[in-house]
Amino acid sequence: MTIPTDNNLINQYIGAATFSNGPGGTGGARTGGSGGGTSWYEAMSRAWGQTLDAQATEITNLSDQIGTGSDQPSQMVALTAASLKMQFMSNNAATSQNSVAESLNAVARKQ
Repeated sequence: MTIPTDNNLINQYIGAATFSNGPGGTGGARTGGSGGGTSWYEAMSRAWGQTLDAQATEITNLSDQIGTGSDQPSQMVALTAASLKMQFMSNNAATSQNSVAESLNAVARKQ
């Protein structure tokens, strides 16, 4: 499976994982470690990680530009905006991971 690299990375990656592992496939929503595929929860985790990595790279690039003397106000504002975007994305990643983990835990208790 190839990993998409555009702005809808999370949705596409989760969609691809669901398509590959969803109902009727070999995977489904696995809770155990058997089988060779990945679960949609793993796909979501990887997608968040890759999205956050891409944002971190953007922050690093902007910081490097400022460090080499391009410290114009527009660059400083761009770096601040990218940093705040990273904070927002990180908070959402943690919240979504925790919410899904709690839901999976609740489902597992009922089985």
